[in-house]
Amino acid sequence: MAVEEDVATKHSGDLKVTTSSPSSLKDDAPGTIEAGTASGATVSPEHFAHEAALVLKFDLRILPVLAFMYLCNSLDKGNLGNAKTDHMEDDLNFKDNQYNIILSVFFVPYVIFAAPIAFLGKKYGPSVVLPILMASFGSFTLLSAAVHNFGGMMAVRWFLGMSESAFFPLVIYYLTTFYRRGELARRLSLFYAASNIANAFSGLLAFGVFQIDSSLPGWRYLFLIEGAATLLFSVFAFFYLPRSAAEAKFLSDDERRIAFARIQQDSSSVVNEEFNLRDALKIFSYVSTYAFLAIEVCLGVPLQSVNQFLPQIVSRLGYSTVKTNLYTVAPNIVGAVVLLILAFASDYSRIRFPFIALGFLLTFLGFIVYATIDNVQADIRVAYFACFMMTWGTAAPSVLLSTWYNNNVAHEGRRVTLTAVGVPLANLMGVVSSNIFRNQDAPKYMPALVTTAAFGAAGVVATLLLGAYMMVDNARRDRRQGLKRKAREVSTEILREGPASEHFRWFL
Repeated sequence: MAVEEDVATKHSGDLKVTTSSPSSLKDDAPGTIEAGTASGATVSPEHFAHEAALVLKFDLRILPVLAFMYLCNSLDKGNLGNAKTDHMEDDLNFKDNQYNIILSVFFVPYVIFAAPIAFLGKKYGPSVVLPILMASFGSFTLLSAAVHNFGGMMAVRWFLGMSESAFFPLVIYYLTTFYRRGELARRLSLFYAASNIANAFSGLLAFGVFQIDSSLPGWRYLFLIEGAATLLFSVFAFFYLPRSAAEAKFLSDDERRIAFARIQQDSSSVVNEEFNLRDALKIFSYVSTYAFLAIEVCLGVPLQSVNQFLPQIVSRLGYSTVKTNLYTVAPNIVGAVVLLILAFASDYSRIRFPFIALGFLLTFLGFIVYATIDNVQADIRVAYFACFMMTWGTAAPSVLLSTWYNNNVAHEGRRVTLTAVGVPLANLMGVVSSNIFRNQDAPKYMPALVTTAAFGAAGVVATLLLGAYMMVDNARRDRRQGLKRKAREVSTEILREGPASEHFRWFL
């Protein structure tokens, strides 16, 4: 059965974008752009030869700033583990398991406030809301240096969780307004690598700060330095970040038109669509939504176990407090490299789920290997290598999973809603991680290692099952239409209703 030509026209300000039929829209054929009445100019198809230069401008102007913002976010969220190694518990007179409670309370507001704040981010723009959130969590990190008891730290961690709740979901959404679907994973990986670098840098920073000879405990210096840097950079970000690709002041008029058309054709059904809550919540009518959320749950435990407890895992190798923090650096750096390799390979192949499954498998193997070593001092090289595998298998799935479901949702409001629920749900599993790494199980933490490995195995199975379903459904849609098509061959402009459209194909 032939597919009839479908021509759609959308408006954004003075821009009018006309796209061709779905079957004609390839990655290298974004459609044609006509100027609106305000400009009177015409952007010809030849201008799309300059897309690479346009994307490079986005890479150089936006990614470094977002990466540093997320580095600060990760430092402020994960510095409690480093503070613990410098006797923070003793200084604040913590009792049994109060440290675990401090870790857990962070995730309650993190989940509760993520969606509402993300909705505000969609309404007022991530370029405005992201720096405000950064200023907030930087301020509460500074306040962490001033607490004197368990109650004070509880209050600070609550507001820190609230401030950080929508940060990562909004960054993901923000990047989808600049990049095509097939460009997203490697850009998001460069951004997310900042998290691994932050974990590595936190160890180096803690190593240096804890050498300061002062009456003030080293862990307080750590909070002061990280909080101050975050707060100062947020002011710069507020004035620097562009509202959207089509409104970036560092682009020419022609480049802004091209930028708008790229997103219209291969990211959003309606670019910069006004947020409507009722419409956005329709994402929960998709069966695939619950599959993606289940995988986020499987990801959350390994991810948070590594982020929060890698110093404690490494400490079993028998090093001093200073060396323990130093030995967390290499696994996190190598984890960032593996993340980049898998993300670039995923973008190159235009496929997500096999690389996500591979990441889960590496996580499973890392924790199982470490758990099965009775005497880590006797097998210290194998045990330390297992720590590397843990970081390999947590970074890549977190990036590629977010990219995967964002690639399959063309409606901007539904996309930000799913991300604002999925990412916090993975982080909510930090409640599980913080309660399975119990002091009474130290230094082996056997229940925690086995539990984390089990979630990794479940992630492998869930990812492969969802990927298989998508492949089967794509084949069914091909048979019904009488032609074979890939997701990138269909313009997102006609995919506002997602799988309900006969032209829809899953981005695998």
